[in-house]
Amino acid sequence: MPWLNGELLAPEAARIDPADRGFTLGDGLFETIRVLDGAAVWLDRHLARLAAGRAVLGIPPRFDDATLVEACAAVITAERIESGALRLTVSRGASPRGVLPPASPAPTVLIAGHAGLPLQTPVALVVARGTCRNQASPLSRIKSLNYLDAVLARREAAERGADDAVMLNTAGRVAETTIANLFARIGGVWATPPAAEGVLPGIMRAEVLTRLGAVERPLSVEDLRRTEALLLTNALSIRSASRLEDAPISTGEETAAGLRRELGLPG
Repeated sequence: MPWLNGELLAPEAARIDPADRGFTLGDGLFETIRVLDGAAVWLDRHLARLAAGRAVLGIPPRFDDATLVEACAAVITAERIESGALRLTVSRGASPRGVLPPASPAPTVLIAGHAGLPLQTPVALVVARGTCRNQASPLSRIKSLNYLDAVLARREAAERGADDAVMLNTAGRVAETTIANLFARIGGVWATPPAAEGVLPGIMRAEVLTRLGAVERPLSVEDLRRTEALLLTNALSIRSASRLEDAPISTGEETAAGLRRELGLPG
């Protein structure tokens, strides 16, 4: 049962205005929030990142954080979610045609719940050739509703027989995958690209960065080719990579499994 603009509604009653800019222009943000033991995990961090993203886009708050916390709990209860995820979506709301946002928008806020978490199996990767991340764009550091570069790269990965694609930035350096931040162990040291490389500052990324004692530095494709282990992290999963292009990677599954145990993830 989703929560839409202040109300829990039956799915068939939860309807978005056809003029909503989230639908017509991708003008909005979202957060994917893990649910563990019937509670939203790191919700304060997700709401802080959402607020930072709204500031970038100039979308005013429709509800305060306390209301959103209550709404998340209401969805979890209504859907009887013990382990799963919430998707919190905020758009600028409906407006007349045109790109320029309205002076006084009425944002749309939707929270939907989903039971179950993704499988934590190792991932086969390719390097995306058809698109990249623009590290110069502020959109690379917020969870914008416009995910089309990632959609194109994920389609490419499927066409090439892989589970996900490593996305490079415009300088040809490693950014992240279509759905996850990357950690590479090179010469015994864990490293991850900094946000300036076109990386979304992931909630799980921050946690794993600290737990691994990783360093932030630019990474090249050649760095990935000589990696001893490769981890992919997002709010719902910590997975190891088993292959990059046609080359196997020495597994990081032991590290991934240890982190999952520490953080309460399945698998």
